[in-house]
Amino acid sequence: MTRKVSQRRPFDRLRLVLAVTQLGLIAERGLRAFWPLWSVVFLAVTLVMMGLHDAASVELVWTAALLFGAAMLWAVWRGLRMFDWPSGDAALLRLDQTLPGRPVRSLQDTPAMGGDDSGSQALWRAHQARMAAKAAEAKPVAPDLVLSRHDPFGLRYVALLGLLIALLFGSVTRVGSLAEMTPGTAPGGPVASWEGWVEPPAYTRLPTLYLNDQPEGALTLPVNSRVILRLYGEVGALTVAETVSGRTDDIPSAAETAQDFSLRQDGMLEIAGPGGRNWTIALTPDTAPEVAEVGLPETSGRGEMSLPFVARDDYEVIAGQATVALDLAAVDRRYGLAAAPEASSAIELPLPMPINGDRDFFEETLIEDFSDHVWAHLPVRVTLQVEDAAGQNSAPYVIQINLPARRFFDPLANALIEQRRDLLWARSNGVRVAQIIRAIAHRPQDGIFRKETDYLRLRTILRSLEAGNAAGLTVETRDQIASELWDLALKLEEGDLSDAMARMQRAQERLAEAMKNGASPEEIARLMQELREATQDYMRQLAQQQRNDQDGAPEQGQQQAENSMQLTQDDLQRMMDRIQELMEQGRMAEAQQALEEFQRMMENMRVTQGGQGQQSPGEQALNELGETLREQQGLSDQAFRQLQEQYNPGAQSGQSSENEGYSGGQGRGEAHEGSGGAQGQGEGDNQNQSGEGQGSAGALSDRQQALRREVERQRGNLPGQGTPEGDAARDALGRAEGAMEGAEQALRDDRLADAIDKQAEAMEALREGMRSLGEALAQNQNPQGQEGQGQERAGLSRDPLGRDPGAQGLTGTDEGLLQGEDIYRRARDLLDEIRRRAGEQARPEQERNYLRRLLDRF
Repeated sequence: MTRKVSQRRPFDRLRLVLAVTQLGLIAERGLRAFWPLWSVVFLAVTLVMMGLHDAASVELVWTAALLFGAAMLWAVWRGLRMFDWPSGDAALLRLDQTLPGRPVRSLQDTPAMGGDDSGSQALWRAHQARMAAKAAEAKPVAPDLVLSRHDPFGLRYVALLGLLIALLFGSVTRVGSLAEMTPGTAPGGPVASWEGWVEPPAYTRLPTLYLNDQPEGALTLPVNSRVILRLYGEVGALTVAETVSGRTDDIPSAAETAQDFSLRQDGMLEIAGPGGRNWTIALTPDTAPEVAEVGLPETSGRGEMSLPFVARDDYEVIAGQATVALDLAAVDRRYGLAAAPEASSAIELPLPMPINGDRDFFEETLIEDFSDHVWAHLPVRVTLQVEDAAGQNSAPYVIQINLPARRFFDPLANALIEQRRDLLWARSNGVRVAQIIRAIAHRPQDGIFRKETDYLRLRTILRSLEAGNAAGLTVETRDQIASELWDLALKLEEGDLSDAMARMQRAQERLAEAMKNGASPEEIARLMQELREATQDYMRQLAQQQRNDQDGAPEQGQQQAENSMQLTQDDLQRMMDRIQELMEQGRMAEAQQALEEFQRMMENMRVTQGGQGQQSPGEQALNELGETLREQQGLSDQAFRQLQEQYNPGAQSGQSSENEGYSGGQGRGEAHEGSGGAQGQGEGDNQNQSGEGQGSAGALSDRQQALRREVERQRGNLPGQGTPEGDAARDALGRAEGAMEGAEQALRDDRLADAIDKQAEAMEALREGMRSLGEALAQNQNPQGQEGQGQERAGLSRDPLGRDPGAQGLTGTDEGLLQGEDIYRRARDLLDEIRRRAGEQARPEQERNYLRRLLDRF
């Protein structure tokens, strides 16, 4: 067949597709032909909108205009020469090229032969129908608008970028200034125009106003706003008149082309001339800030003053200051204060500001320690003043108080602090202070000084003071002596006593002194806490002393226990709570009486402690099982740490020494009293291996083997044979022995996870065996002797507070443990303490990581 193109065949269904395709061809050919033209136009508009012609000479502007005109003529000529209007056939050809099989061309073809053959005609019609169906699916062809082949340097993008910059930062009004450079308008002079801006103060956080966009009339602006005006055109065509700046000197000409001033008062602003405007300006005043106290100053137990205050401003408070000055007229001028005081400057402290958030209204607290200042506890005037961003200061707010500071409840320390104050008040008091200190140190054997070193330090200070008085007391010598007196008073007040009984007596004396002097609630709470801690230390020391006495002379210890009184922890807690409650209620006389009773009771008390005589076989077996359980717990902990080290090498090495101290330390092979020989042998071997990799699987398995043999020995010597409880205890130890054997094998195979599971089973079996053994021992007691023997065992095993710890708390009973709300209170206290230590940056990172893991777990 021969191809014949017929222009007369209709393609009704392709008419819309062909029209869109033809438009795309027009855009494609027009873009390729005329892109230099619009690039030149964009570049010329950019230069005009940016105002570059205003800064250039007329000759240069006309030269540039001729060059741009020539470039545009060339671009028009090039575009007309290259542009070829696309015909319908071109659109049809472009569409056909995008279709598979060229169906449009096929529809235009006619058969070259076989026109008279019916079979050929049928075949041709089927072919035409198939091509028509394909052509009906045609879609408009997108134009090829890529110009990279025609503009390899991207000049069109440079022109487009310049136009965008001009639209953002330029002005269309500058195009009109080109008329000034035409020869016909030059004699008439330039066209006058103006621009203006109002910049509010930065601290107001308000946006800048463009005066050209503001209509005439009333305009409300913040005071101290800055007005910027620029006048263009012939000088004198536009003038500025204003009454808002309040300027009287150095007033510029009204026709000055660049004017800049601040708004100080209400008034009018007028730009007179072509396009001028007039505004009536009302200023929003910036009021001065305010400051006031929120409540009375508070004093912490350590003497820090906390002064809450509130500050406000209409915009922002940027700084503040507290000035502390002595109120000399209100001072009780007696004794050492009778002398004329030496000149002392006021104390100036910066007020704390919020770190983040708004500062137009806030509450803060000034915290400062004036304990070592000469004005401590004397009448002072505290003046608070704040400043806003405009430089305005608030009115002074004066507070008259006695300067808060630390109080000394030790009589000797209090006396030294008073003499130190007198010495700092005036150096003329030096002789009087030396006489009083000599009187204090006259008879040290009367018990005034608890330690000889304190007496010797005071004598050294006295000699320095007397030598300074003789030679003329200088400021440097005075300050050095005052510093030594302060250190000695702190040592006397806080003390460094190592004996628990002395610390407890010390806490009692300080609390009694606080009652007499009317201490604050914070000081009472602090002293009560010191008394509680000192009492607990004393009870622990007393219990240890009794255990040592009983080990050396059991009969004497038993006789002391028979003649002693017994207290429980609840008794002591109730007594101290009662004392604190009475003081908080202001019933100081009753609180003083209760404290004296507490002191007499503690002086006369001897707390019973177990240990008289020999333990029964059952009790010894129970204690040995408890030791074995702790050994197994420590071994399991070390296996768990080694398992963690496998998955996170190096992460646990720094924590092993910390974590093993509680339970792991006993599990590392220490010889415990009451353990059998096999256990001691096994643990002794482990100690020899500790320096060669104690955490290895072999060392752990050897220690596990030693524990298993110890359980086997204890199981053979277990009392209560033949009773249900005794048999249950033996069965439980048998299960523990089997679990230990499985853990031993798993450790040898380096299957730490399986070993830990087996060790957990062994510990559970040991606990069950201890519970069964305890029940068996209880069943063996006869009813007649049960009460007496029970009381005897209670006396033998109770701690200094009367509690029965059993086998170190492992008997399975809840007796002696916290009950009820105490459980949750103690848990909260522990969590709070862990959180506090985890947040301390000074602690090692390894310790803080361990504490954070504890918080994640619980």
